Amino acid sequence: MEAQGKVFVVTGAGNGIGREVTLDLIARGASVAGLDVNKEWLSETSELAGANAAKLTTFAVDITDRKAVMALPAKVTKALGEVDGLINVAGIIQPFVRITDLDFEHIDRVVNVNLHGPLNLIKAFLPGLLRRPSAHLANVSSMGSYAPVPGQTLYGATKAGINLLSEGLRSELRSTNVAVTVIYPGAIGTNIAGNSGLDMSGAEEGAAERTVVAAKDAGQMIVEGVLAKKKRVVIGQDAKFLWHLNHLSPDLASNTIYKNMKDLLP
Repeated sequence: MEAQGKVFVVTGAGNGIGREVTLDLIARGASVAGLDVNKEWLSETSELAGANAAKLTTFAVDITDRKAVMALPAKVTKALGEVDGLINVAGIIQPFVRITDLDFEHIDRVVNVNLHGPLNLIKAFLPGLLRRPSAHLANVSSMGSYAPVPGQTLYGATKAGINLLSEGLRSELRSTNVAVTVIYPGAIGTNIAGNSGLDMSGAEEGAAERTVVAAKDAGQMIVEGVLAKKKRVVIGQDAKFLWHLNHLSPDLASNTIYKNMKDLLP
């Protein structure tokens, strides 16, 4: 699949990985409908696009607002033309606490953003993608979906849901022209904690010791994976190591990640 001349919808386009995916796509000649809940972040992405800004059209929208999301295909098509690809990047983490200490307000928010949000976008745009001669759907999951991170049990559960949603869609779409990619990032240099409304100042020392992949590099890997129609993209040495270790021994993978990340728990 070539990016030139194609139209993509990218969620979380206002910051982090979503922003980098957006900038990479328009640099390759694609037009992008950038979605984010924060209008100011989207404006910053447009400024960063520089000479390519004309290829980016932004939409400030809450992906958990089903009515607003279902109205998007008509708006995007009017502005950019028929959509060739949807890349669900937007997501948040939970407070670093055990399930017993996680309140239902945070539970509902994480489930709504991480699971219902992508599903809303898929329900809205998949009918149009099915009408294209070649189209693509990509969902960003997480290393935490197969290797449990201490204090991120609910987050991991929502991302595990994205895994099976993606694999199930690939099966259902096998006889169509829509390809599906699921992405598994490890530690990425973004402000996902702050954007999730969390104060991570107490975990800065431990986090500094962990190797992270730059958001720009992660965005490039996602775009290249989508254009190559890869079924799965694992980003970062930590994610790759635990991917293989989990297939060898889930208990060993769980013990390893707990040993290295238990400092995140209060």
